[in-house]
Amino acid sequence: MPTAGQALLRIRRIGICGTDLHAFEGTQPFFSYPRVLGHELAGELVDAGGAPGFAPGEAVTFIPYFDCGHCVACRAGKPNCCAHMQVCGVHVDGGMAELLAVPARLLVHGQGLSYDELALVEPLAIGAHGVRRAQVQPGEWVLVVGAGPIGLGVMEFARIAGGQVIALDINEQRLAFCRETLGVARTLNALAPDVHEQLAAITGGDMPTVVIDATGSQKAIVNAFQYLAHGGRFVLVGLQKGDISFSHPEFHKREATLMSSRNATRADFEHVIESMKQGLVKPTTYITHRAAFDDLKAEFANWLNPAAGVIKAIVEIA
Repeated sequence: MPTAGQALLRIRRIGICGTDLHAFEGTQPFFSYPRVLGHELAGELVDAGGAPGFAPGEAVTFIPYFDCGHCVACRAGKPNCCAHMQVCGVHVDGGMAELLAVPARLLVHGQGLSYDELALVEPLAIGAHGVRRAQVQPGEWVLVVGAGPIGLGVMEFARIAGGQVIALDINEQRLAFCRETLGVARTLNALAPDVHEQLAAITGGDMPTVVIDATGSQKAIVNAFQYLAHGGRFVLVGLQKGDISFSHPEFHKREATLMSSRNATRADFEHVIESMKQGLVKPTTYITHRAAFDDLKAEFANWLNPAAGVIKAIVEIA
């Protein structure tokens, strides 16, 4: 049962992300086991835990980053990078359960969205936050490295911000999804020998003023430094465990900016929900696979196979 200040949710949808898949196969680098997974969640509110304006029975999601509220980051209004962060389904047990207690202060109104849509708010908010960190301006070229679910969200919100998006990936199936479903006209295969030349041609020789990595691949991150325009910003949304090295002279002469982007804030969640309501983002188009909760164990193994072509898998609890 929830303790004071906690709300109780009956979980209805669980989105599956790369973190979950890597955790299942035992390759998630920042994990301790055993762990109940699940952080992309939508549920029916059972008990609001005293949160004002919320009522039992409504469809909700929540911010799954349990911040301490008093560290230097929290005091500065940056709870997404709390010094004592506990991410639901990563550092503490998550929502692959029928009922889940969460801090009531982190509840987010569903605003009429479906459970499917609400389960995708969190991963889209990750992308929205990365775009906000980059301060994408209308008309500028934005290179998004990685066309997985997080990268797709970055592309969507870079477009909403007015950026001209270029998608870079090694998976032709995902690049085709970018073109055919998201309407990203410019896609490049990272394995091509002339990526730099293609980017120069697209941008009129300027190169992208914003590069956002959503791969978490050390090789991809290091390679992408060479694609950055003079005066540009490079934002790391993806996370890998090793060191990053790059040419200081090349970076310095560009007066480039390098920054990380961790999690998301309530403002990002609200931006995503409003964008959904306005039809600017259609998250259900990302859902390529579904499973009932009872079938989840078997499906995890299938979803790990690249041949399955998973963009976003959703678990349903009736």
